[in-house]
Amino acid sequence: MTGWKPAEFGGEGEVGVKDGAMVLDMGYSMTGITSTDKDLPKTNYELSLEAKRLDGTDFFCGLTFPVGDTHCSFIVGGWAGGVVGLSSIDGLDASENQTTKYREFKTDQWYRVRVRVTPERIQTWIDDEQFVDQEITDKRVHIRVEMELSRPLGVATWETKAALRNVRIRRLPE
Repeated sequence: MTGWKPAEFGGEGEVGVKDGAMVLDMGYSMTGITSTDKDLPKTNYELSLEAKRLDGTDFFCGLTFPVGDTHCSFIVGGWAGGVVGLSSIDGLDASENQTTKYREFKTDQWYRVRVRVTPERIQTWIDDEQFVDQEITDKRVHIRVEMELSRPLGVATWETKAALRNVRIRRLPE
């Protein structure tokens, strides 16, 4: 887990490595990891990873990332397993803003997750299908208080066991 540390949410499950993937065990509410990298981009970058739900029925990838001087979370499989979206836009979380979408996720299947951040937009994809193309110029972008320990870059789960691998950050031309 070089470059990552467990997030101490309280009630979190164990975090470790198995078969080349970081495994976040189910906790009582959240389990997560936070990057220890001090040189993360804040805009003009793309972040990608692979995630899969191993057990549970809620989000298996709550990906928190920098957006300029603030942060946002891309929720994959939230609110009982099917909600996808950004938390938060103008104070509304992923289940209640204009980015809300629904998708079925199978247990024990890898999903490719990608987030692109520019000064004007946040865009997201799952398995090359675009889910979010959100203009952010005149929007208030922030995270829910539960995700504070995931800053500046982290992945969390909600009462769900998950595996993560191939986490990559690529800077984009300005």
